[in-house]
This record gives sequence, structure tokens and C-alpha cells, in this order.
Amino acid sequence: MKTALRWLLLALCLHAAAARALSVRDDRGRALRFEHGPQRIVSLLPSLTESVCALEQCQRLVGVDRYSNWPESVRRLPVVGGGLDPNIEAIVALQPDVVLLATSSRASERLEALGVKVLALEPKTHADVRRVLSKLAQLLELPDERAAQLWRVIDAGVQAAAQSLPPRARQARVYFEVSRGPYAAGESSFIGETLSRLGVRNVVPAALGPFPRLNPEFVVRAHPDVIMIGNRSMQAAVPYPGWGGMRAIREQRICVFGPEDSDVVVRPGPRMAEAARLMAQCIAEKAP
Repeated sequence: MKTALRWLLLALCLHAAAARALSVRDDRGRALRFEHGPQRIVSLLPSLTESVCALEQCQRLVGVDRYSNWPESVRRLPVVGGGLDPNIEAIVALQPDVVLLATSSRASERLEALGVKVLALEPKTHADVRRVLSKLAQLLELPDERAAQLWRVIDAGVQAAAQSLPPRARQARVYFEVSRGPYAAGESSFIGETLSRLGVRNVVPAALGPFPRLNPEFVVRAHPDVIMIGNRSMQAAVPYPGWGGMRAIREQRICVFGPEDSDVVVRPGPRMAEAARLMAQCIAEKAP
């Protein structure tokens, strides 16, 4: 009788522990199980780093990629390479409970082979940002309302930026270059979504993909009213062939975002409201 009771108590304890265990499914469709919310986190994607901190859990980060630089506190953390070329040995040495990275990262298999848990998340649209915030709140064992409230603040900020645009600037034709190539932000990208919410027209159609590489002649034919350039490297903005004849170039209707502002506008994360404000300010100043 006593033996049976002990087995029953053990089964109840195991059941209770299983009920408390945390299970999170990432963007690869893989479910990760944790006995409790991870306390040691390495992030290999700046937008995920910023999202963890925006959820007020920066203290759980023990390592970041070389591009994670906001908020200021993360700059003091160990740097473990980049999303495409992470230092696996350095990551393992930090003994993380989980590593956050993009689904496109090639580090997943190598880390998992070494017994490191990996959660792959990749926000590409506004809806993805909202979903990733909710997923991270789940991972961090935070109330669902925490992520929902954060998203409402972001969404309201984007809406406020849209309302700040003067009527003359609405429907302006905008070209946004994310890097030399030229690589552009198309309508289907999160940047394209922001431009759409601001009430302006993106000259790069969704059919070309979120971030297509274009022939410079395409931009000349598109005849944008305003040109935005995310120039994080601050490399010289050498004109492409034929661009000198564009009215936007001749009339200096160009905004070149420096390193700090470029980080804001090209990251799909908690600073999207600030990104919308920067874009709206550019459009208000430069639109014909």
C-alpha cells in the first residue's frame, strides 16, 4: 500500500513538473521545451535583441551579435560574431539557456549538435513583429498583455507619424534604398508597409519581392519624388548611371540616414514607430 502511494505521489510530481515546463514553437515549426524560462540568452539578431530589451528583460542577455547596439546597455555585453559568421566556441562558452537567431542563420545546426537550444525567429512584416513579441513574452514567461501593450504603443506611434504628414506630402512617390546595389525596399517589406501606412506610394512593386536588387535604370524610369537611403556604412553615395537626370536628384529631394538612424529604419522591431517618424519627417521636408 505504501509503495503504491509513493508511486502515485511520484507520478503526481512528474505530472506537475511537466505542466510547469515551458514549450515554445519557433518559426521553423520546431518546439523547444524548457523546465523554466531561460535566464541566459544569446541573441544573434539585432531586432530580437531590441525586442527582449523592450520587454524589459535585457538583464537576461549574456551575449549579442556585432550589430546589436541598442539599448546602450547591450554594448557592454560579449560580442560573439554576426548572424552569418557567429563564433560558435564563444557562444558555447557563455553557457546560454537558449540562442535567438534568424531562420536564415547557418549556425542553428552546429549549435544544436553541441547541445545548445536554438530559437529561430525572423520578423519580416509588421504582423511578424507583433507575433515575435508575443513569442518572446512566452519564452520569457511574461504575461501575454505585456507584449500586446508594447505592440499597441508601436502601432500608435506609426499611426501618429502618418497623421503628422502634411496633405501636400501624401501620395508622394518614394524610393527607399536599403544598401548599395541598389537593393531596395519593396511594397511587401516591413519598410514598404510603413511607407504605405504613411500614405505615400512605393515605386518598387510587391511583385519584385521585399528587398530586390534593381537595375539603376528601373529607378530612373520609376521617377520617384523622394529618395531615401539607409547608409549605415556611410559609404560614399556615388550616383548610379543615369541618376543625375532624375528630378529628385537635381532638386536634392534625398534623405541619407546616418548609421544610428539607419539602424532604426531598417530593423523590424520595437523601434518601428521611431522609424516611421524619421521617414515622415523626410517626406514632409522633401516632397514636392
